[in-house]
Amino acid sequence: MYMRKIVSSVTDGKGFDIGLVLLPLAFLFVLSGLPLVYNVVMSFQEVDMFSLGSFARPFVGFKNYIDLFSQPETRPILFNTALFVAASIAGQFVIGFGLALFFWTDFPGAGWLRGLFLVSWVMPGLVVGAIWNWILSGDFGVLNFFLREAGVISGNIFWRSDPNYSLWAVIIANIWLGTSFNMILLSVGLSGIPKDLYEAAELDGATMLQRFFTITLPMMRSTIGAIIALGLIFTLQQFDLFAGITSGGPNNSSNVTQYWAWDLSFRQYDFAKGATISVIMIVFVMLASVVYVRSTRHEVRG
Repeated sequence: MYMRKIVSSVTDGKGFDIGLVLLPLAFLFVLSGLPLVYNVVMSFQEVDMFSLGSFARPFVGFKNYIDLFSQPETRPILFNTALFVAASIAGQFVIGFGLALFFWTDFPGAGWLRGLFLVSWVMPGLVVGAIWNWILSGDFGVLNFFLREAGVISGNIFWRSDPNYSLWAVIIANIWLGTSFNMILLSVGLSGIPKDLYEAAELDGATMLQRFFTITLPMMRSTIGAIIALGLIFTLQQFDLFAGITSGGPNNSSNVTQYWAWDLSFRQYDFAKGATISVIMIVFVMLASVVYVRSTRHEVRG
């Protein structure tokens, strides 16, 4: 029945339009849909190096999920992930908002300076990790030099090898990486606010802080929701910085779920547990995607 409809549509000259839709759908299904389904199925099976290439694997139900949450390192890694996501999103948003407000007023060279901030966003994560490896070096790092000159510290901090600072080393690098993206999106949101509102509020005697909380934030509510949702998606997918700076160490002090999933699968060859962590992360990313879609839909309607 469906094949007849497709054939008739092709003969009617609509085949090209259908092809434009079917080809991208087929591409997404093969490269995204099938691996996703395969990963979900693998999380309910017992998989090792010898059974990885076979589909006839023992079904164990929710055993992988139960075993995963019963491991002693699960809670610290989940805490690290929550701290990494919250601190990264907060830092990127606050600094990005400040830069967006700064560039909101035109001044000579604003366009060139704004473009320089985008350099960090277009750089590959491993390159950013290599740069921050040099900046965060305990012996000759630039960050320690400036902190010593400012009188903040008296001795060197070994950011990458000290368990108290290793996670914050990656957080700092990730904030630097994503701030420019927040700045651009927030700048677009600010440009959509009518300036007549600010002029009317200023005539009514509203201060700059009052105008910010009564006009700027309410008018950018949907934009802020979309930025936070996108930040959650991008941060949960961040892997390169951990691979390039700390490798999850020392002693799992900077380990997070996305790096742990890779470590379990390709270092410890526990593919089932790695797939289990990936499925849990996919659920959170899908929830963030729903928030993002709802935010953008609200923005379009507004």
